[in-house]
Amino acid sequence: MAGGVNKVILIGNLGADPDMRYTPSGAGVCEMRIATNESWTDKQGQRQERTEWHRVVVWGKRAELCAKYLSKGRQCYVEGRLRTRSWEDKDGNKRYTTEIVATDVQFLGGGGRGGGGGGDFPPPPEPDGPYDNGGFGGGSPDDDIPF
Repeated sequence: MAGGVNKVILIGNLGADPDMRYTPSGAGVCEMRIATNESWTDKQGQRQERTEWHRVVVWGKRAELCAKYLSKGRQCYVEGRLRTRSWEDKDGNKRYTTEIVATDVQFLGGGGRGGGGGGDFPPPPEPDGPYDNGGFGGGSPDDDIPF
């Protein structure tokens, strides 16, 4: 496969309110910290849990929507790609960070000041005509599943 794949999908909760800023050229950028939880049962039968923290960066109009409607504790879906960048700190040391550059953010569940439900954009319009299955199988997607 040429080029590879760089895709991240998360569903998690914000650990703090989003941080909205603007670049000198006026582009909006919103930074968020999102926690995901993983749980499992260890060899001794004890339930274990681990929280992973993710740095998420959102640009443009979507950044402004995130800053407006998301807040600490709010659950969201994030889709994007990993990016590692570097800079020099005030002592001249080279520093690195890896973050997720979001291409899609949807607001889920309750919590935070934004309330529950829905995403940040309206749903796509319903099709005008009958369901088109592209010639595969019969019926509509609402037919009963045989198992």
